[in-house]
Amino acid sequence: MADNEQTPAPEPAKWEKPKMGRIDGVVVKPLRVIPDDRGRLMEILRCDDELFSDFGQVYMTSTYSGVVKAWHMHKEQTDHMCAISGMFRLALFDDREASPTRGCLQEVFMGEHKPVLVCIPPGIYHGWLCLSENEGLVVNVPDRPYDYENPDEFRLPFDTDQIPYDWQRRNG
Repeated sequence: MADNEQTPAPEPAKWEKPKMGRIDGVVVKPLRVIPDDRGRLMEILRCDDELFSDFGQVYMTSTYSGVVKAWHMHKEQTDHMCAISGMFRLALFDDREASPTRGCLQEVFMGEHKPVLVCIPPGIYHGWLCLSENEGLVVNVPDRPYDYENPDEFRLPFDTDQIPYDWQRRNG
């Protein structure tokens, strides 16, 4: 290379859209709603269900319209989540080192208009945005009880740079 020639500038780093798809071990099971003259019934999880591993506790959490609850992950616990009121966009991110889907994002719409049970294995960061106009309700059946002395809960801010996800509501 001659003295008057300049070394070409390196190509700028290309932003790559995060990989979206199914995360290994996450199961989304459609739920059957049985309506009749009195109302409706929907089974969420049974002990003879192939997704059932163990019982820890059952709890309900609510989220106000437009609110994001994210990110959290468990190292040992498996969650079994179902939105029973309202609509949610559940986002999941695989951060497990040995996973074939490490770095993958998955979205699941769940709620009144899409009744599903989402089984979330350990090591998956997850959170949701409440899309409905009113407060939404989610029931979770984790496979172990919450340990107040030593919680199996690891959190990141909803807008962390460590997870390439945009919580903005998508209009248009």
